Amino acid sequence: MATSDSRHPDLHGLDFDTGALRAKYRHERDIRLRPNGQDQYRPAGAAFVADPFVEPGFARAAIAETREVLVVGAGFSGLLMSAHLHKQGVSDVRIVDKAADFGGTWYWNRYPGAACDIESYIYMPLLEEVDDIPDQKYVGQPHLFEHCRAIARRYDLYPRALFQTSVTRLQWLDAEGLWLATTDRQDALKARFVCLAAGAVHQPKLPGLPGFETFGGRMFHTARWDYDYTGGAFDQPLDRLGDKVVGIVGAGATAVQCIPPLARSAKRLYVFQRTPSTVDARNQQQTDPAWAAGLTAGWQARRAHNFDVIVSGGHAEEDLVQDGWTEIFRRTEAAVAEAGPAGRELADFANMEHIRRRIDQLVSDPATAEALKPYYNQMCKRPCFHDGYLETFNRPNVTLVDTHGRGVEAMTRRGVVAEGREYPLDCLIFATGFEMNTSYAGRVGFEIYGRSGLSLSQKWRDGVSTLHGFHVHGFPNCFILTNAQSAGAANLTYVLDLVSQHLSDVIRRCRDEDIAQIEVTAEAEAAWVDEILGYAEARRAFNSECTPGYVNSEGDTSILAVRNNFYGGGSQKFLTRLAEWRADGSMPGMSKMRVG
Repeated sequence: MATSDSRHPDLHGLDFDTGALRAKYRHERDIRLRPNGQDQYRPAGAAFVADPFVEPGFARAAIAETREVLVVGAGFSGLLMSAHLHKQGVSDVRIVDKAADFGGTWYWNRYPGAACDIESYIYMPLLEEVDDIPDQKYVGQPHLFEHCRAIARRYDLYPRALFQTSVTRLQWLDAEGLWLATTDRQDALKARFVCLAAGAVHQPKLPGLPGFETFGGRMFHTARWDYDYTGGAFDQPLDRLGDKVVGIVGAGATAVQCIPPLARSAKRLYVFQRTPSTVDARNQQQTDPAWAAGLTAGWQARRAHNFDVIVSGGHAEEDLVQDGWTEIFRRTEAAVAEAGPAGRELADFANMEHIRRRIDQLVSDPATAEALKPYYNQMCKRPCFHDGYLETFNRPNVTLVDTHGRGVEAMTRRGVVAEGREYPLDCLIFATGFEMNTSYAGRVGFEIYGRSGLSLSQKWRDGVSTLHGFHVHGFPNCFILTNAQSAGAANLTYVLDLVSQHLSDVIRRCRDEDIAQIEVTAEAEAAWVDEILGYAEARRAFNSECTPGYVNSEGDTSILAVRNNFYGGGSQKFLTRLAEWRADGSMPGMSKMRVG
């Protein structure tokens, strides 16, 4: 399953001017900075988040019950949490999700071309447990969705799930030592423990454009693809677009995947780009049956760990995955070994020069090619890999509208305005991503009230405060699986799997040791916040150099932005901290109230 090491030219074979590139990067960043930061977006209203994949009219009787564990969310976070609780013998679990099935990201994101951008063998968790080997290195949404359902079947999770149900309020009942969740189905769900597994990227966001409500054509977000309008399916022609002029706003990871199938079907496609993505070859491969037959027990954990070590900047003697991600970091490691700390920047310049020169090779129109060239540190945005995106701009029906960092300016009844010109459209698609680093209650859609009625929004009004990102003082028996103060990773499911194992072990130990309530102390919480802030200088330096995007909270260099973001030490150090915490045996930093 190897990928050749010869895709990039040798570091010393590139004749770039480092000073000129630094200046170019600063210029591209500066023209994209906006004083309103995250506020440039508008929340997606009901019309944009309604479920287009179910028939209307679902109804059921309200439920009043008490369980040991309530899991809010049925994507990979909720699936893994529930599966590992099952393994620990904790089966009295209730799962709640607004979708109509398990899947989370892969339930909602059914846009044409949707697929892994991390190899399937490490992205799809619990492959050995469900006895599945993906048939390709990068599988598409249907296989990913079905894999989520297979996990649910394997661990008997369907009878425990309440679908098409949204939590509206979560409150700690101190007198009972239980959490109470109320829902839009008038349920009253009590539980000893609650796991908030709503996911980090599930709430669509839209640009806050003047005239948004005036557009007379069809509009939708990629996370709610409207196949009734476009026709077709995930891997079939969008047969109702043959006479339609379509616009798509966004040029990130989602757009890279859905633009090629859109271009093959639409009469005309306009791509409105604020900032181009880095797009290298994906090098899709079919799974080698001989390789799959030779796998031994524990192969996936070893492979996923190997990948995470490399892309976290660590050293591994062997590269098991050998893809575009690991190539970036292996080249950086080699450059640092040769040139010292300066080699990191040189390697990044070389990687980005390769990306830009590849565009010249694949895109025939020089002006379009130039507009597609990214100028920023490669990790300022999620690197993309695709085997057909760039070539799509050679099609006569596709027009790249480069907004030179300003984005679309306004919407009208007929279309959108960009670069001072109106573009009439039949359909406008938003590939504008999801809310991140915004209010947690706003993202999940309900408020959480802890001891003495303190809301989580009040608790975090001056910044997120946790231990490990999961435990919050004043919110006993509550575990939050989110990105704030926890580990970020290229392959997020690897971290989610290990975090779910960690938290399920905590819950099992509480049961076995007759611990009725567990809560982080104020001192331990403050110490973790101090550790997060210890990475502030390096994090702020990186954020300030990046072009705006979700990675740096749209260019926010404040201490608050650092405090509310990922753990700055990297996923491997974070996971080591969790392992050390478990090995201590005493659950350090946690106060415990025993039964009776």
